[in-house]
Amino acid sequence: MSIPIQVRRLPHGEGLPLPTYATDGAAGMDLLAAVTGDVTIAPGQRALIPTGLAVALPPGHELQVRPRSGLALRHGIVLPNSPGTIDEDYRGEVGVIVLNTGDTAFVVERGMRIAQAVLAPVLRATWTEVEILDSTTRAAGGFGSTGR
Repeated sequence: MSIPIQVRRLPHGEGLPLPTYATDGAAGMDLLAAVTGDVTIAPGQRALIPTGLAVALPPGHELQVRPRSGLALRHGIVLPNSPGTIDEDYRGEVGVIVLNTGDTAFVVERGMRIAQAVLAPVLRATWTEVEILDSTTRAAGGFGSTGR
């Protein structure tokens, strides 16, 4: 199933392709770096990388911005707020916060596949305050309480 996303290309995104799926079975679309010059991220540092795109998502959806596994494995490049959420009512530029956890500087070049975006449905919750929750075998056990 294909769901249309309205997209506005910003001036610094001119000439770059729109996000696409790399394979027929891919869940995420590649987001490209719309930098106007190389951006060097030193080890331990982070940077906001522009995509040159603003979107209008369909009602009831979010766009999740996730890291690319190859960048994480080979260079230690992660997204510290992963997954980042683009809300359906946000109309600003989609940006990618990149953190270099590697031991060498990483250079972001124009057009580089910097992250991936996954369109996902959003369920809205309402909170109901109660005096007692139903019991489970696990109960309040957390943070490794179920074993290794």
